[in-house]
Order: sequence, then structure tokens, then C-alpha cells
Amino acid sequence: MISVNDLRTGLTVELEGEIYSVVDFLHVKPGKGAAFVRTKLKNIRTGATVERTFRAGERISRAHIELKQMQYLYSSEGEYFFMDMETYDQISLGADDLGDAPKYLLENMTIGIQFYQGQAVGVELPTTVVLEVTQTEPGFRGDTAQGATKPATLQTGITIQVPLFVEQGEMVKVDTRTGEYLSRA
Repeated sequence: MISVNDLRTGLTVELEGEIYSVVDFLHVKPGKGAAFVRTKLKNIRTGATVERTFRAGERISRAHIELKQMQYLYSSEGEYFFMDMETYDQISLGADDLGDAPKYLLENMTIGIQFYQGQAVGVELPTTVVLEVTQTEPGFRGDTAQGATKPATLQTGITIQVPLFVEQGEMVKVDTRTGEYLSRA
């Protein structure tokens, strides 16, 4: 048990049988009345965010999340298979357990899998991934309006906006948190 006064960004807590990660917190001391802590929490299993207010000094359970580096092997009928790099044990996760992660998964990619009490509850992708552009319209000479973009389909099947100079077959760096183009790779 920890005091809500000790909350920090990234800390994992257990509330009402669910596991949450602290996204944001604010200690408030009003002119009159008791102090309180206003928090924004992200549910690790569902990805939903909730805002919650606690009285100062209130105690909550801390959830100990274990992060294992695992290698993505393949997917089959909505199941995604991963292998532990140390023990070579394999686990499978459903698409609903992974959230947006399947958009960025490539075979043999190493990602972090979050475990709580021996059960996989979420994934932690690298901040950026390098993917190949499989389909996009050609850019035209002189078509250089500042900040102009065009849609491009990447090898995992997602479509993102890229600058006009990016051509089919090129490798691009994509931010996995926002799904935006960063640069050529």
C-alpha cells in the first residue's frame, strides 16, 4: 500500500480489481478544506483513461508489473505468438490484449510484454519502428507546397500521411505512440 501523496507518473496501481498506470497527477491545497490529489489513470488492460480524485493521505494498492522482453513470431486467426528470449517459452495474446500494437509488429521484432501475477496484461512497443512503404501515389515535380502530405500504405497494412517526396519501396520511421511519419530510414 502506498499513499496517494507518493504517486508519480508511470507508477502502476490497483483499484477496484483493475490495474492502472498513472498518466498525470496534481496535488491541490484549496484555501479552505482538506487537500486532495487529482489523477488521470490509464487502464493497462483496456487502454481507457479515467480521472479520479483522492483525499490527501489516502492509501491505495501498488501493482507490481513485470516487463519481459519477448520476440514476436507470427499471427494466426487473431492470435499473436511471442517467445521469451531467455526460456524459449511461447505465449499467445489476442488482438484485444494488444490494442494498437499489431499495426507495428514485424516478425522477429523484440517488444516488452507486461505481466501481472503471471498473466500477460499489455505490451510496450519501441518508440519508433522502421516500415516499408508498399503503396503510395508518385510525387510530382513542382508539387512542393510546404507541409503537403499524401497517404501511404505500409507493409503491416496501416495507412499514414507521408511527405510528397516519399516513394514506394522506401523505408520510413514511424512513431508508435502517435502513428505519425517521422523520417526516412
